[in-house]
Amino acid sequence: MRLGKTAALSHPGRRRRHNEDAYVVEPPLFAVADGMGGAKAGEVASGLAAAAVQESVNRDDSGEARVAALIEEANRRVFRRAHEDRDASGMGTTMTVALVEDDHVAIGHVGDSRAYLIRGGQLEQLTDDHSLVAELVRSGKLTPEEAETHPQRSVITRALGTEADVDVDTFSVEASPGDLFLLCSDGLTSMVDDETILGAVERTRPNLQEAAKALVSAANRGGGEDNITVVFFEVSDESAEDTEDTVRTARLSEGEDTMDESDGQHVVAVAEPKRRGRALPLLGALAVLLIIAAAILWLLGQS
Repeated sequence: MRLGKTAALSHPGRRRRHNEDAYVVEPPLFAVADGMGGAKAGEVASGLAAAAVQESVNRDDSGEARVAALIEEANRRVFRRAHEDRDASGMGTTMTVALVEDDHVAIGHVGDSRAYLIRGGQLEQLTDDHSLVAELVRSGKLTPEEAETHPQRSVITRALGTEADVDVDTFSVEASPGDLFLLCSDGLTSMVDDETILGAVERTRPNLQEAAKALVSAANRGGGEDNITVVFFEVSDESAEDTEDTVRTARLSEGEDTMDESDGQHVVAVAEPKRRGRALPLLGALAVLLIIAAAILWLLGQS
């Protein structure tokens, strides 16, 4: 069993000026982090956490021990920065990390970003939210329906960087060929229900980049009240080289969002730098026309 197709997209949403989410696609490691503590501090927190994962690619440990160690290191970095930098005081971030090894996926989790498994046409939430409303639902004090509209649904009870030590949830999932894993920030799940997520993925499953785009678009149609980040990775019998889709990632920041003409909402698109080169011939042609026009005017003035 091998790692198959992957895709990742991030979008600031319709209400936020800055994107405080960060993600990692460094097969076999994947992660999503959702920063908090103000625009700049949130970006710093999630960026520090993502860097801790990216820099660990060559570690020797494995499985749940490895993802726990990565998140603990991320916590140390964010906590230290928050105490050394007055502008970053009080910042924190969620983090969900997945490590694909042999026939298992080890997952580590803190906060309310989520990991899902799509298998056999069913969507399963793998992680438990560390949030106030989730705790109330688990204790039976709130129904899931009440939680959706609770005024404190955005309050999380566990995050990286707020304490010197952090309690990390870890577990492993036995993977099968065809399994599709989704990591996402709550900018998706607070706007889109599980049925909508599954429907969008099933309709676009052959192309994971289109699936990611469909989820971002759906979250924006639902209001886009927060940053939206999705990361997909698939388990396959084939090698990554044999799959049709290669790894494609995109992160849109302020001023870079695009529109989907089909629904008029913000969606993510991978940049195509080659298009920028077309402006140069146009500018050259315009310059020539201006020179010719100036020469004609000069000649008319001489006559």
